[in-house]
Amino acid sequence: MDEQMPLLLDTDIGSDIDDAVCLTYLLAEPRCELLGVTTVTGRPRERAMLADALCRAAGREDVPIFSGCDVPLLYEQKQPQAPQAEVLTRWAHRDDFAAYEAVGFLRRTIRSRPGEVTLLTIGPLTNVGLLFAVDPEVPAMLKRLVMMGGYYFPGDQGEWNTSGDPLASALVFGAQVPQLTAYGLDVTLKCTLPPDECRRRFQGGPFEVVKEMAEVWFGHAEQITFHDPLAAACVFEPDLCTYRTGRVRMELERKDAYGVTLFEQETEGPHRVGAAVNAERFFKRYFEVTACFAGG
Repeated sequence: MDEQMPLLLDTDIGSDIDDAVCLTYLLAEPRCELLGVTTVTGRPRERAMLADALCRAAGREDVPIFSGCDVPLLYEQKQPQAPQAEVLTRWAHRDDFAAYEAVGFLRRTIRSRPGEVTLLTIGPLTNVGLLFAVDPEVPAMLKRLVMMGGYYFPGDQGEWNTSGDPLASALVFGAQVPQLTAYGLDVTLKCTLPPDECRRRFQGGPFEVVKEMAEVWFGHAEQITFHDPLAAACVFEPDLCTYRTGRVRMELERKDAYGVTLFEQETEGPHRVGAAVNAERFFKRYFEVTACFAGG
């Protein structure tokens, strides 16, 4: 088996269904050493319970899970609830998550393994922005930071994760991370499946939890867009996408564009953003990896 990659996941699981689809992939990926999961945005303790329910359904009670920040930095909360938490009554899970422990856990874990850890962020960046603010040495101690977030070409529209906490996003993009790669709506919107195909393909283990969570999502959505799973798969298979290199900054001045990601192409820029995706290859890889749960 290929060498495992130590990885931390920061997620707002419980709103869009793709976070749960992403965590399921990581639990199946043999190259992923999942060091822990942290939750962010409204109702982070309920989100931690959902993450725990998926891990338990996969037979992975060993995965550390910590509840994080529930409100953005100096900004209005856009998702105060965790709608998919309604399925928790039907699945075993821990419910003793202490509040506001995520940042401390991330800091300890990264410091314990300098230069080794990939941090994958698939929610608003409040936890990570605070982490980088309270310990400015931590960004340079990462191996890399991979995020689902932003919209870069043409870059005049907001995206949920980066605009969910624009100040925290600015702190993250401004940090000295050895490698920062962002997968924005430019590529993730190309990766969608309709409800019936998702119901057919989500079989076994944590997918049984995901299917129930997905029914909550389908109450107001006509498909699943695999935003977060694409970012996760690209940690291990980066050539699923092509990239442009440059510099990302957050719009924090114009009221009509507050929270928009602005990309400037630079040959030696500090950031890399997904520009195009082979969606067929991505889905093939995703379901090859997660096939281990079928019948489980």
